[in-house]
Amino acid sequence: MKNIDSFIFALNAVTPIIAMVAIGYFLKRAGALNEAFSKVGNRLVFRVLLPAMLFLNVYKIENFEKIEMGYVFYALLVTFTVFLTAFFTSGFVTKESPKRGALIQGIFRSNYALIGIPLAGSLFGEEGTAVAAVLSAFAIPFFNVLAVLSLSVFGKNEKKPSVKGILLGIIKNPLILGVAAGFCALLIRSFFVSAGISFRLSDVAPVMKVLEYLSGAATPLALIVLGAEFEFSAIKEMKKEIVFGTAMRSLAVPVFGIGCAYLFFRDAFTGAQFAALLALFTTPVAVSSVPMAQEMGCDAKLAGQLVVWTTVASAFTVFVSSFVLRSAGIF
Repeated sequence: MKNIDSFIFALNAVTPIIAMVAIGYFLKRAGALNEAFSKVGNRLVFRVLLPAMLFLNVYKIENFEKIEMGYVFYALLVTFTVFLTAFFTSGFVTKESPKRGALIQGIFRSNYALIGIPLAGSLFGEEGTAVAAVLSAFAIPFFNVLAVLSLSVFGKNEKKPSVKGILLGIIKNPLILGVAAGFCALLIRSFFVSAGISFRLSDVAPVMKVLEYLSGAATPLALIVLGAEFEFSAIKEMKKEIVFGTAMRSLAVPVFGIGCAYLFFRDAFTGAQFAALLALFTTPVAVSSVPMAQEMGCDAKLAGQLVVWTTVASAFTVFVSSFVLRSAGIF
């Protein structure tokens, strides 16, 4: 029964995403949206809306007292291994640098913030949500650091990227800044708690409301813009990249990430931790990968195709993964 619930949850999670993309697609075909809107919309999502969302995600974490760093290290190590694998194998699929950058990002970067955390809660209740939320404080910044690295190396830049340039790109990245600001606010809140001060950022209602408005607008606008930029004609010319990226993201990554956890750590990791890992490794490519690819000179169209097709494939992946783990006695 829980497997059916997980499958229904997966469908409920991905269907609205596909529907919003479809709305953007048909609005563009009806002439209500144009290319200029798409570029401005992507820029707004990347520089303002997503940073606000990430800030709130970090700030809403209750505490870091029960963090198991071995578990966090495993999740980050698998992510980095997937990144390295994608970095070196992408060259066999395409020789075009802008496509390689988008392809690499599409393989290692999941939609953990928007779909993963709720999915972990669906699989393992409040405990699953709590573990996933704490893991997000490490995984999301790590995703963005690796994304900046890959997009800087393969983006359309007149000058060859330097180590200094890549580091500056990481430091100045709006998504990284949003997470960093969230950590700073969280540390201040922790200090207030230890000092017995009752004041919280949430007490400043107008500020929190504005942040919530901006955060809430991030996903819908990103998906509508993605739909406006989506071209079925691009599928044929990007077929190899789409098939490779979708297979890697939706099949190879879950098998590797969850399989290794089960083989080596099934007695060490709890069911809630497995739920968070499933959410991290089975969810589709992050929507934010599209505006980020555009901003950094990589192939935004390919990035958009990967978001769409991995989203479709993820319903099946989530169902199979949760079924296997339940059958193995993890859930």
